[in-house]
Parts: sequence; structure tokens; C-alpha cells
Amino acid sequence: MSSTTQTPTREAALTLLLRQGEATAADLSEQLAVSVQAMRRHLRGLEEEGLVEASPSAEGPGRPSNHWRLTSIGRHQFPDGGEQFALGLLQSMAASLPPDMLTRLLRQQAVVKGASDRLLIGTGSLAERLGRLVELRRQEGYVSECSREAEGGSWCMREFRCSVARLADQFPQICDQELQQIRHTFPDCSVERVHWRLEGGHSCGFRLTPRSATASPVDRESDG
Repeated sequence: MSSTTQTPTREAALTLLLRQGEATAADLSEQLAVSVQAMRRHLRGLEEEGLVEASPSAEGPGRPSNHWRLTSIGRHQFPDGGEQFALGLLQSMAASLPPDMLTRLLRQQAVVKGASDRLLIGTGSLAERLGRLVELRRQEGYVSECSREAEGGSWCMREFRCSVARLADQFPQICDQELQQIRHTFPDCSVERVHWRLEGGHSCGFRLTPRSATASPVDRESDG
């Protein structure tokens, strides 16, 4: 688990929540031998970072108790070996397949994942669908946000944490796959990359511009 910003108590609390599923501040304070007040401060800090979330639960007379659990981002603080496995698999494929085959496979994956995301976010305005995609990607370990640009009717989606960042460091083709995936998720938009972490930015960003209602099928195909 990443410990660059976590104190031992916070790390221990995250580990207990991972192992137990959920717990109250009182439960955690007893197990970690700290005051309930101190544990609540730790939990609020973790909540602000998006690592934990709480839901109230009535357990008798008095105020409901908050039951805390890890968010998907919190779970990603714990390495599960999957990323290392994926990296090794990509390295083996790159070594044994023709040079363009890995790119072709990633592009096919972009088509499949884009179609899946398109179904999951459903219909509605671009703003509504982008909001659903941000939530979907949050569940996948991303930290994303969307904002409308001042002019042109475009939206910008920025990613401050990417769940495949380590893979992309060695295989930049994955970043192209992500761009293609977003294009397949929003076929009614023109999608371009406007920020890229691998070029020194602190985030990746994509501009989505609704297509003209009169755009021809040829125009649409050339952009995707």
C-alpha cells in the first residue's frame, strides 16, 4: 500500500477496513488503541481524500453510528498483483507478437470497452453522460472531473489519477487506446487529447465537442 501521505494509524485503519469490510470509529479506536475523537479526525481526513465513505446506521437509542468502508479508490491503495501481472503479460506479448499486433489488440479492446461504457452511462445530455462516466471511472480507480469550457460548447474531462498509469509509462499505446475508447463511448462528439501526463502534465485531459447535427457519416468515421 502507498504510504507516502499516510500515518501509521491511518494505514492501520485502512487495513482493518479492508479486512473487516466496515467498522465504526469506536470499533477502530478500540482495535488501534487511540481515542474515538482522534480516529474520527483520521476518518474525516481519509474521507476528504476519497479513500473511505460512511453510512449512518441506527443501533439503538441515540444518534446513529457511522459505519465506514473503503471506496474503490481506497481499495486501490493495496497492490493486488494484477497490475504487475498485466505489465508482464504486455511485455511478453510485445516480445512475441509482430510489432503492430499489440496496437491492433489494444484498439479492439477500446471498441469493446467503449461500447460497454456507452451502455452503462445510458442516454441523456452530454453533461449527464459525462457525470455518469466520471462516477464509473471513479469505481475503476480513476480520479476524474468534468467542466464546461467557456466557449464553443465543449467539455473537458481531466484525469488526475489513472489506474493504468504504470502500464502506460512502458506502453504509451495504452493512452491511445483510452482516447479511442472515449471516442467510442461518445460517438456523437469529437474527442481530442488536450493534456497528457506522459508529456509532463500533472493530469490527462480530453476535450469533447458535440458534433454538428449535419455532420456526414464520412466526417464521423474520419474522427474515430
